[in-house]
Amino acid sequence: MAAAASTPETLTVDLGTDTGPFHGGASGTLYGLYGDGVPSRNAVEGMYVRTVSTKAQDGTQHPGADALEILRPFVEAGGQDVYVYMTDVYRGFPYEWPGDTGAERLADFTTRVRRQVDQVLTLGAYKSHVVYVPFNEPEGNMFGTGEWSYDQVSWRTEPGPYFTAWRDIHRLIRELDPGARIAGPNTCLLYDEIRGFLEFAKAEGVLPDVITWHELSSPDEIRTSVAKYRALERELGIGPLPVNLNEYAHNYHLSVPGQMVQWIAAIEESKVDADMAYWNIDGNLNDSVVEANKGNGQWWLFNAYGQFTGHTVQVTAPHPNAQYTLQGVAALDRAKRQARVLLGGAGGSADVVFEHVDPEVFGTTVHVRLLEIPWTGQIGASAQPLRLADHELPVVEGEVTLRLTDLEAMSAYQVILSPGGNGAVALPPSVGRRRSYQAEDAAYIGDGHSLNGPEGSPSDVDKFAGSTGYHVGGLRTGSDGVLVFSVEVPRDGTYDVSVFANSYNLADAVREQGPTNVFLRVDGGHPQELRMPLGYKWAVWGHTDTRVELTAGAHTITLAAQDHDLGVTRGDAVVDRLDLALRDDQVTAPALYDAEFAVLGGGARVDYGRVGASGPGVAVLPRGGTATFWVHAAEDGEAAVTVDRIGSGEGELTVNGENVGIVQRSPVPLFLASGINKVTVTATSDQLVLDRLQVGPSQDLLPTSTHPAEAGTTTGSARVTGAHTFATGGKAVDGIGGGPANALALTVTAERAGRHALTIRYSNGEQAPATHYNPDPVCRHADISINGSAPQRVLFPTTFHFNNFHDLSVPVTLAEGTNTLTFTADELPDHDGHSRNQYGQRSAYAPVIDTVTVTRLA
Repeated sequence: MAAAASTPETLTVDLGTDTGPFHGGASGTLYGLYGDGVPSRNAVEGMYVRTVSTKAQDGTQHPGADALEILRPFVEAGGQDVYVYMTDVYRGFPYEWPGDTGAERLADFTTRVRRQVDQVLTLGAYKSHVVYVPFNEPEGNMFGTGEWSYDQVSWRTEPGPYFTAWRDIHRLIRELDPGARIAGPNTCLLYDEIRGFLEFAKAEGVLPDVITWHELSSPDEIRTSVAKYRALERELGIGPLPVNLNEYAHNYHLSVPGQMVQWIAAIEESKVDADMAYWNIDGNLNDSVVEANKGNGQWWLFNAYGQFTGHTVQVTAPHPNAQYTLQGVAALDRAKRQARVLLGGAGGSADVVFEHVDPEVFGTTVHVRLLEIPWTGQIGASAQPLRLADHELPVVEGEVTLRLTDLEAMSAYQVILSPGGNGAVALPPSVGRRRSYQAEDAAYIGDGHSLNGPEGSPSDVDKFAGSTGYHVGGLRTGSDGVLVFSVEVPRDGTYDVSVFANSYNLADAVREQGPTNVFLRVDGGHPQELRMPLGYKWAVWGHTDTRVELTAGAHTITLAAQDHDLGVTRGDAVVDRLDLALRDDQVTAPALYDAEFAVLGGGARVDYGRVGASGPGVAVLPRGGTATFWVHAAEDGEAAVTVDRIGSGEGELTVNGENVGIVQRSPVPLFLASGINKVTVTATSDQLVLDRLQVGPSQDLLPTSTHPAEAGTTTGSARVTGAHTFATGGKAVDGIGGGPANALALTVTAERAGRHALTIRYSNGEQAPATHYNPDPVCRHADISINGSAPQRVLFPTTFHFNNFHDLSVPVTLAEGTNTLTFTADELPDHDGHSRNQYGQRSAYAPVIDTVTVTRLA
């Protein structure tokens, strides 16, 4: 970790200066949703996504992300508004709208706008969540200077054609949908010429209902631009109108909690909505979600941000409004008697000083919980935030000072302040000793070595973030390279090893096998074969994890391209760093989720005076009151879940929307999905005093059975194949789809009737031709019928290669005994029910299926 600075910087949180109700607008996403299930509804709801900008229904700009297909699941997961990029009905960027003249092109677009509005009018009550965006970046597209523009003259030079088109399209939308909300001008920046646009729109009665522009700049520019726009409104006598900065942040920032907290702070301070920019693949909430249901560090940052309640308060950073320095955002909930702070952006040491700490809210002693949200890579899953410390600190003349040391610049940190002095026992850290070892500092033996970089940096934000900006290559097909890390540990024990690495899925050496295999040894001892993470580009980081036994002292950990016992590397991998963490008693103990810090509803309140509470307080739930916990699971399967309560209150427990029984005193075996789980306790008595939730390892109590797909019956083109070497036993079923005749029927067993999880091990490497910098992987789907019932459609995200297998769990109802699962698929039509996508953006096939594991939910 970084060495502590000699003079800590100071971040001041003034609890006495209210800056307005908490808004939560920074959690928006551009192209972040592919379809229902990708990402999962848990991932969407738990990230508290307010707004999504996406393509017009049946648009050909990218696969998936069709506005009307994502709208209902988004709203049901707590979302508010879907901004429809109407121009993304076209392919290409700039948009390839047909016609030989500007008038012909605009006529074609007008026809398509009419069709889009007619589609929205079929949505019923969901229509109220639609916001139309008629033009996107008009200065670089339809009304710019390029060959695909209206007349090759920028609207910033000659605004007439653009202004007329805006007026006419605005009036057409309103004529068809009188209650429509329309957003614009959706420019790259808040250009000075927007004054003229607003003057024209006001005079013509066609002002946007929401003002939108993009801030692909820096957090300080967000504050400046929003203030500039608000001043312009006052000058022109309009508004104030809602603002959505519907593209923000760069590759270098996205996925990095320490970077993104700086953007969040600026957006929240400005009280606007904002959508993260879409630089890579859609359906992963802008590099927040791994696979379908796993959060990385950025997801957990937004999960913490979305749980702010009350009013924000003034935060003064050591270098106000300066990017790549320590910044923060804070909120105070007087009713809950909690203050929460998110901060990050700098390494070393810092003092967090709380001013005007009200004794009527917090008393004379406060309880402080400190958590870290680390960077885990763009495609690297993360567990819940790490508990670093619990403190009881005195309030001195209205102030509390918390000293932070060994800060990591890529991490974000959360501080939760609540009343103390009630006998709460300080919990130990939830993580053992940690240390990172950079690949460029390791020794390299053999041929093929390459030092790659620099990657992303403050001066090159288009590239991806990494630990230092440099990484090492050489572990590839035909190499004899060995990367040698020299490590030292303080005591004997089991250590978690995380190798931060990447293979580009379309690289020539990677295409053949998929995941690149390398070989790990400790001090030349027992070898392990590891498979490096596949990504959509080079230097997109994930991590491969294993465990090793180490004695106190110095060791060498090697990653090699050849091993005399296990074989040779096939593929090509680059390595960023190696992390080593001690698995001490706290790491192996159950994960703890305190009820006083949970999401409370239905009249639930926090009480800090209960004797016997494990933390500073408890949640008191009236009948119907709820406490919701966002719980991480490392893998799909059973976990032992304990609801700790005080007194005799009663309640029910739901996991991911499934009622799994009454609250009990002892651990209950429950199925948790790998990644993000929504666990809710609902009181069924007049009062339930809830202390905390404990989530421990499996006790192997839930009936589970695994069924290889090869044991099923295939019809038509579906077939068992041995082409997928990383499938279980080397065999899987391919060719399902292209119509119901090409199917897999698999018999599974259930000990008794009821709700079960089907954990499907699958692969999907399909990718559509892209028109520009976004890779365009395609989600496949399977229609799964149980015992001949109506099929359930399940969407499967990319695994980046057909020889790279992931797990996806689906809840279903099974009969006692044998059940027949039938998997089919076919290409889905457009919204009209008969036309088809002509660019390979809607797959006709199910994924390759390896195994299906059946587990009772509870």
